[in-house]
Amino acid sequence: MSQKKHILIVEDEESIAEGLRFNFEQEGYDVTVVGDGRSAIQCFGKSASGADLVVLDLMLPGMSGYEICRELRGKDPRVPILVLSARTLSEDRSHAFDCGADQYMTKPFALPELLSRVKNLLDRNARLGVGRAVERPQLETFRFQDVEVDFRSFELRRGDQVHRLTTMEMQLLKFFIEHEGEVLSRTRILKVVWDQNAEVTTRTIDNFVLRLRKYIENDPADPRILVSVRGTGYRFVADADGATPFVEEE
Repeated sequence: MSQKKHILIVEDEESIAEGLRFNFEQEGYDVTVVGDGRSAIQCFGKSASGADLVVLDLMLPGMSGYEICRELRGKDPRVPILVLSARTLSEDRSHAFDCGADQYMTKPFALPELLSRVKNLLDRNARLGVGRAVERPQLETFRFQDVEVDFRSFELRRGDQVHRLTTMEMQLLKFFIEHEGEVLSRTRILKVVWDQNAEVTTRTIDNFVLRLRKYIENDPADPRILVSVRGTGYRFVADADGATPFVEEE
């Protein structure tokens, strides 16, 4: 029997928190509810696994959701973090993504959409080839120029610097690498990487690309690897120095 997935809800409004708990438990998840940041961090640190997914409000007592997101992301770059907030400004959404959030929903929300997003995020590691066998060898590392990407540890090394990528950053970079040389439209990226585009706009993709460029480009303002294609999207170009994928046998 497979182990139940554990969802950590960080929400100080009791009616919302208990409603979420009830519906997630009806879907077969184990659920923990806390109402503030310190409790969330303490709960997350109680076990090695932390949680399989975090649903996070932004307006919380004592410690903002942004701070919580940063701390949880520092502890685990892979755990999916879904922000559920009454804040609706694009600046709030961008800041949350900068802090490491994977998806952002605003209140009031549609329960079927929330449940769908949660399921999608929990299934994401399987799509990345983590945690289960697949029919074809998985790309485990990729090297280009002075950059090495390790898909197993979610680390990107460039020279002496090591960056721990979030799951969404790694999933996006992996998609670019697997389609090296192709022009990828923003619409296609949204459909494949995010799976659904409700409240996730093309601006979100641009923000994530800017972050990836900081990791891999000599001059992020003049990108040569992750280049823009006017009016369409992006193209990953890594063959200048003979980029070579490495698939390691077990």
